[in-house]
Amino acid sequence: MHVIALVKHVPDIQSARSFTASGLLARGGPDDTLNELDEDCLEAALRIVEAVPSTVADEDDDGSRADPGAAHPVGHRVDHRVTALTVGPPAAVGALRRALAMGATSAVHVCDEAIAGSDAIATARVIAAAVEHLHAEHPVDVVIAGMAALDGLTSLVPSAVSALLDWPQLTLADRVSVTSQAGRTTVRARRVTAHHVEELQAPAPVVVSVTDATFRPRSPDMRGLLAARRKPVTVLDLAALGLEPASVGRAGSATRVLEATPRPERSDAVRLTGGPGLAPELAAELAGHLAQRGFC
Repeated sequence: MHVIALVKHVPDIQSARSFTASGLLARGGPDDTLNELDEDCLEAALRIVEAVPSTVADEDDDGSRADPGAAHPVGHRVDHRVTALTVGPPAAVGALRRALAMGATSAVHVCDEAIAGSDAIATARVIAAAVEHLHAEHPVDVVIAGMAALDGLTSLVPSAVSALLDWPQLTLADRVSVTSQAGRTTVRARRVTAHHVEELQAPAPVVVSVTDATFRPRSPDMRGLLAARRKPVTVLDLAALGLEPASVGRAGSATRVLEATPRPERSDAVRLTGGPGLAPELAAELAGHLAQRGFC
């Protein structure tokens, strides 16, 4: 079982953000950290591999005899791994160190100056190429991502990666499980919408994204944090993935940032205070302020 967890290094959501002269988000600052929502996908990835037996049983889930000609014959020890994959500048290795501390088996960093300025689709192009590269080395069963990156909030990358790989997608899941039968792996997911609970399934390999509704990411202990600092990180550039610089960055992006300016602080805020006995007066005063601003 091989699960790739997509992670991203982003500016801390509580810190002040700045932009470059070309309108891009400045990265590599001291407050940059692992995208909070990617901790959920890491937790989901770890749970998937932890739930799968380390050896192939004599019988499948339905009680039938396992196929002796399957990829993993009866009694064969299965190599389970979670690979944390990120795309970003050199400082993005910090996200991978956190993923390793949480329990990821290995880490891969796609780092190339030409990638800077890539939009969601160009970024997905790099990720898809990296997944294909890793899939050739060790077949991938699941690519899993969080529901969004807190620096962009597009939520486009998982679906774009699925389309580029031509793999099924199960998005915005709050539960994920994997079963094997007769040498075939099936991924099941539950998606909760405003009006329905959907039960979905697709054959592996598959791209999955998970919400932050039910996964409670584990906290690495000191031993894990120290071990993560010593683990190797594989670094790949565009040439290793067979990509041309023109296919990524601004040249390979379909969207452009025309302007980026800080949101102005509100200077006309009004605070109304008073006890329960002043409720009618406060309501009248509030109505007056709303009327002045054209709300009523």
